[in-house]
Amino acid sequence: MATQPINPGIPMKREWGTALGALRRLLANGDDTTQVFRIMRALNGDVTQKNYRKLLTLPHGGRLAYRRLELAELLSDRGFIDSLPAGSVGAAYRAFLNATGYTAQGLAEVSRAEGAFQDGDIEHPYAWMGRRERDIHDIWHVLTGYKADEHLGELCLVAFSYAQTGGLGWAFIAAGGGLKSLRVTGDATVVRAIREGYRHGRRAAWLHGEDYEALLHEPLEAARERLNIAEPVRYRAAQARLAEAGISAL
Repeated sequence: MATQPINPGIPMKREWGTALGALRRLLANGDDTTQVFRIMRALNGDVTQKNYRKLLTLPHGGRLAYRRLELAELLSDRGFIDSLPAGSVGAAYRAFLNATGYTAQGLAEVSRAEGAFQDGDIEHPYAWMGRRERDIHDIWHVLTGYKADEHLGELCLVAFSYAQTGGLGWAFIAAGGGLKSLRVTGDATVVRAIREGYRHGRRAAWLHGEDYEALLHEPLEAARERLNIAEPVRYRAAQARLAEAGISAL
């Protein structure tokens, strides 16, 4: 797979062939998370750089960038996770970890597999932003209500992520998954849920600008209201439709 170093000044070239091959493998095996990072690498271009510069325009963004907190380390500190109060975003994230068996470090390791997250660990502001974008993914599952242990939830969250970041890799996965769902289900219920995820991402506050250490202490419902994250109505309808049809995976 061709790789591209981080370049602070020139947008990275998009590699559509690499992305298409990775998407085919991902759609054949929705648990092959490595392919997600390959698609991001191939198509997102300079989105991370743009998001870093946007972060610096926020009143508290310079402080977050200066502190350069490594979220994978924080989220892997079980003592910290267990200390988060009941009813908080962090408590819901703790329940998420317990239910799925996922870990922040596990996600980081998958991202490094076979160069899928090349240059992701170097000492560079854009690389730090890339790690931040990676490490908040599972917290977004908690905030949005889209489950991570089903392919439908991932498709809705990638559509939400595209609206939030502008990264074409997210849109590519959402579109591919939506087309596959039409073939599997024979109707547009899942597509409507994916489109809802995109709309919710457009309407929500910009989640990349959040102080996640503070957010984890915030009451979950209050955080959703503050961030303008809507109820995933069509997602739940799609869940019911798939269950009724006996479809366990897309």
